[in-house]
Amino acid sequence: MRDVDKRARATRRVFLRGAAAAAPVAAVGSAGLLAADAAWAQAAVNLKPGTMVALAKLARDIFPHDKVPDRFYVAAVRPYDGKAGPDAALRAMLEDGVAKLDTAATERFGVRGGYVALNWERDRLPLIEAITGTPFFQTLRSDLVVSFYNQPELWPRFGYEGSSFEHGGYLERGFNDIDWLPQA
Repeated sequence: MRDVDKRARATRRVFLRGAAAAAPVAAVGSAGLLAADAAWAQAAVNLKPGTMVALAKLARDIFPHDKVPDRFYVAAVRPYDGKAGPDAALRAMLEDGVAKLDTAATERFGVRGGYVALNWERDRLPLIEAITGTPFFQTLRSDLVVSFYNQPELWPRFGYEGSSFEHGGYLERGFNDIDWLPQA
């Protein structure tokens, strides 16, 4: 039997090369889609741009996936702008919910820019936990579970192959695959 050491090996050279590349990436990444002045949010018609950015950041905090780009979270919250046009109650709930989050962030951490300005998830989490019983949070969570996870471009990242109905169903496409068990 052969033992394979699966630990990652890093040399000083590899570490320094990675560290040198990380600084520019971090600088570019911090000014990305979830920045307070994001261009996509400026196109909002019915909601304030700051509300749209906060909703996208909140979507990432509710459904956190480190390797999923921000554009999928943006795509999940964009429909709120259209829905908020004819539905004044929804618009008021979203604007008020984000305003309360911003106020709580400013009061608790003294930051300018509210919820979006909090860079650490550990700082945003207590603010989210405080609103979990509100209609604002419940509406977001129930809507986002559909609008976020129902993006076909996102499915391969989670290992979902899509509907199997067109291919004869799951019975013939891996339902009984147990190749991980030893042969008897």
